[in-house]
Amino acid sequence: MITLSWIIERLLVKPTEGSLTDVVITADWRCNGTETTGTGDDEKSYSGTCYGSCSFQPPSGSFTPYPDLTQEQVLGWCYANGVDQAAIEANVTQQIENQVNPPVVTLPLPWVPVPPPVKVAVPVVVADTSAA
Repeated sequence: MITLSWIIERLLVKPTEGSLTDVVITADWRCNGTETTGTGDDEKSYSGTCYGSCSFQPPSGSFTPYPDLTQEQVLGWCYANGVDQAAIEANVTQQIENQVNPPVVTLPLPWVPVPPPVKVAVPVVVADTSAA
């Protein structure tokens, strides 16, 4: 099962905007996805990511002071200002699914014979202790 998570990595802030202070004007966001398949020695981990930035107009109406902001609130602003949450999550999910089941693979050329494995002789070194 793919696990998706959203994070805000950075906020760009104008120190003053009219009578307001510390006004967020841009948020840098990231959507990460992970999936683990198999168990024990067969366990494999896969990941995908998508990132971007979202800019905001100066606030009108209610204003949340910078120290009171939450990640969920800023993500909500991003979704309301053009970040397509469903499309981004579908993209990250597809990245992982393409790793699990690659849509394109490279096969050996059918007219080129595959060489047999090469056996490597390992030299045996014997210490001469008779000269002592």
